[in-house]
Amino acid sequence: MRFRNNPDSYRDGMTKLGPLKALFIKYKAVIKFILTFLVVYIACAVIYKFYLQYSDGLKFYPDYFTNLVGLQTEVLLNSLGYQAELLPHPDEPSLKVMLNGNYLARVVEGCNSISVIILFLSFIVAFSGQLKTTFFFILSGSVLIYVVNLIRIVLLTIGLYHYPEYEDVLHTVIFPAIIYGMVFLLWIFWVNRFSKLNRKHG
Repeated sequence: MRFRNNPDSYRDGMTKLGPLKALFIKYKAVIKFILTFLVVYIACAVIYKFYLQYSDGLKFYPDYFTNLVGLQTEVLLNSLGYQAELLPHPDEPSLKVMLNGNYLARVVEGCNSISVIILFLSFIVAFSGQLKTTFFFILSGSVLIYVVNLIRIVLLTIGLYHYPEYEDVLHTVIFPAIIYGMVFLLWIFWVNRFSKLNRKHG
């Protein structure tokens, strides 16, 4: 109502809104990406949190996915000629990795790669391409992340067995860099080859 009675105030208001509108239009793609990423990530994280809360750990300890990764780690280590055994940790929800009788590592919930896959998935959806392409890239990328993560745990366990003095470097630097570096490369590949953003600027 004030603008109707005061043309100067109306023009001043439009002048102030103009740059904001232009800024929004300029960064519309970025804003859309951030909002989509956050919505998908939070939704998946909440679902995963509920899954963990309702995993009683009676049949698959401490939860199904972590247990599966542990069993597959044991199989791979045994196939490489080591005597591997995974035991439930008595003091926390994790699995103790025993190699040739030595307790070397733990497989905890964070080792099952689900959190990394959620991060990967959220980015791909936020930079989505065609529906079919997006679906198959998420599926194949998630399988690849899972497999690489499994190999990472096996190699980390072997590394800790042969080179225990390098535990900190192996566990906190080298092997985390492998899994997150691969996710980053998958993101770059997706954006450059399949995302809608790339097609718009192509």
